[in-house]
Amino acid sequence: MVVLRRLDALLEPGKDKVMEELAFQRDEAGFTEWDEAGLRDASGYVFYNTSEWTLQRLYDTATNNQQILQGNVEDYLKGFSANVKEIIEKFKLARQIRHMASKDVLLDVLEKFTSPNINLTPFDKDDPEGRKMPALTNLGMGYVFEELIRKFNEENNEEAGEHFTPREVIDLMTHIIFEPVKDRLPPVMTIYDPACGSGGMLTESQNFVKDQNGGIQTKGDVYLYGKEINDETYAICKSDMMIKGNDPENIRVGSTLSTDEFAGTRFDFMLSNPPYGKSWSTEVKYIKDGKDIIDPRFVVRLKDYWGNEEEAPATPRSSDGQLLFLMEMVNKMKPVSQTPLGSRIASVHNGSSLFTGDAGGGESNIRRYIIENDMLEAIIQLPNNLFYNTGITTYIWVLSNNKEKRRKGKVQLIDASDCFGKLRKNLGNKNCELRPEHIRAIQKACNDFTEVRKEEDGGLAVKIFDNSDFGYYKVPVERPRRLKAQFTHEAVSGLRFDKTLKEPMEWAFETYGKRIYTELPKLEKEILDWCEKNEFDLDAKKRKTLCSSRHWEKQRALMHHAQTLQNAIGNDEHKDFNKFQNQVEKVLKAQKITLTASEKNAIYGAITSYDESAEKVIKKQQKLKGDKLENLLEHLGCTAEQLPDFGYYPGEKKDEYITYESESDLRDSENVPLKESVYDYFLREVKPHADEAWIDLEKIKIGYEISFNKYFYRHNPLRSIEEVSVDMLELEQESEGLIMDILGVVN
Repeated sequence: MVVLRRLDALLEPGKDKVMEELAFQRDEAGFTEWDEAGLRDASGYVFYNTSEWTLQRLYDTATNNQQILQGNVEDYLKGFSANVKEIIEKFKLARQIRHMASKDVLLDVLEKFTSPNINLTPFDKDDPEGRKMPALTNLGMGYVFEELIRKFNEENNEEAGEHFTPREVIDLMTHIIFEPVKDRLPPVMTIYDPACGSGGMLTESQNFVKDQNGGIQTKGDVYLYGKEINDETYAICKSDMMIKGNDPENIRVGSTLSTDEFAGTRFDFMLSNPPYGKSWSTEVKYIKDGKDIIDPRFVVRLKDYWGNEEEAPATPRSSDGQLLFLMEMVNKMKPVSQTPLGSRIASVHNGSSLFTGDAGGGESNIRRYIIENDMLEAIIQLPNNLFYNTGITTYIWVLSNNKEKRRKGKVQLIDASDCFGKLRKNLGNKNCELRPEHIRAIQKACNDFTEVRKEEDGGLAVKIFDNSDFGYYKVPVERPRRLKAQFTHEAVSGLRFDKTLKEPMEWAFETYGKRIYTELPKLEKEILDWCEKNEFDLDAKKRKTLCSSRHWEKQRALMHHAQTLQNAIGNDEHKDFNKFQNQVEKVLKAQKITLTASEKNAIYGAITSYDESAEKVIKKQQKLKGDKLENLLEHLGCTAEQLPDFGYYPGEKKDEYITYESESDLRDSENVPLKESVYDYFLREVKPHADEAWIDLEKIKIGYEISFNKYFYRHNPLRSIEEVSVDMLELEQESEGLIMDILGVVN
């Protein structure tokens, strides 16, 4: 109703002209279809209404008959142009009108919204007593929507991530994005928000560059683009675009992640507060096909440890899609070859975007791609409790693909968590605000590009880092497998059962004995009923395997083969698995038994265990000399003496090198800063504690993370024991005196 009244109040002054144009087209020109251009010219806006009604006229002529009033209101809604009808549809307004009429409140609602004492238009006006009523801006509309949701229907806004951006945060973002390039603004500017909500960031950006809020004052044309998935906020945004004379067709409804609505379009400036902590699982099918990324927006090219470039996924966990919106904006940046300014981005995120995701994972790849391509200018930590429906810490990411010279290869981190003023009254979770002096201080810190200690500048701290300071190598550290082997009755008998179905198979064999091999189809229902009763969550494949006679026979045959080996080799313990393995192979050959690799591994898995006193298990023995050795040394970047540190150990024969199986339970990894040598770090931090360890360079991954706590943490030393003791004695005396007073004892 607020949106409807805004549109209605704007059309009221031109209502007679619209009706005259309508009569002209119908009676004199004889049009069978309306000339929309003429009607838009008559209304003065890109929308119009061809019914005889306005909301004021509906109220003035209404009777107590709610049905007649409902019919008139419905005629009024049908008279709007198609672009407004879409807004009405998104709000489901026709249904709400019928509901209000059925409850006999429609007339009362009209009375409130047509009151001369409220101003829902984007222009200043006077009340009946001549007092000025300020305009309701687009940002004001956002506040209205947020407050209505919070106060009257809070459940609708509890989905994670939907946080309306306060005006002062938008103000800070516009200053940061536009101020540094105010003298180089292009004559035609495009501004985009992929999660535009009610359009506050778009219209405030336009106001800022057009000097409507004391901003830059450019004569260039500004075109606004946005996309919003929520129907109601989309309707608010689109209505305001129509009111302000912006092209409403540039605002689209739907999921930004599912559909690349503006594919091929590039924008000069982008500002956004995407949803964070919100699942994008419903969009996965549009972005990924299995493990393959099918949307080019979310694939990046990165180099591995050896410098080979390859495609890498830029998709975070499906439980949080905020970084996908950042990649959408990165994808829409104008190349410097197209415009000298390039593109600038400001995006609000929570803390998880800074550090979640392991090296090689989607989140880390996104951070890596942005930082290694020198797009990240700064990240600003905002105060807690700045938003209306969340108290979490938030950060503004500032990106540019055309940094000024002093910023190239650098990232500026600003801790503004203590820059705020307290509100007199909380607004939901919001209990503080950024005041103009705070915005100026943060903007100045951005522009100055110098480090600042928090103690020196009233709650503001600034640090500057090289891009590579945030990167690290995740280096796998392996240790050799040492196995002892021994055939035992228990281990061999256990091979009758598939280890993935061990418990239900054991129960079935204990219950039915040899019948399991002859009558399994008859027993299937009882076995599956037992599994269900005992809460075994078996999928269709496992249920089929459990009730497969062939699978039972296969496991029994494996047990019999192990018994044959046991009879030939005996029950002694073997601490050299390499020799034991040779014995097994000789027996299998002599007995003419053929086993697959997986069957052998199943037997070995049953009869072996790790023993640190056992011999190391050999994986491969190979000759390395001449060009082959030189190529390996060049590839690893080491000398022949250093080969053991990379998993290649000298054998007994000349030029022979041995690689060992690695023990997964002893596998570890080290995060080595990009600026440091992986090998030097290994020698210093790992080798003294695990002499047999080696590093697997083939599996090294590169990751990036940003930790504000690490960079801005300030240690507060504990008080001395003497100070604490004095306080304790004073408290003890005070409490003793209070007890005496209560008991009425006089000292």
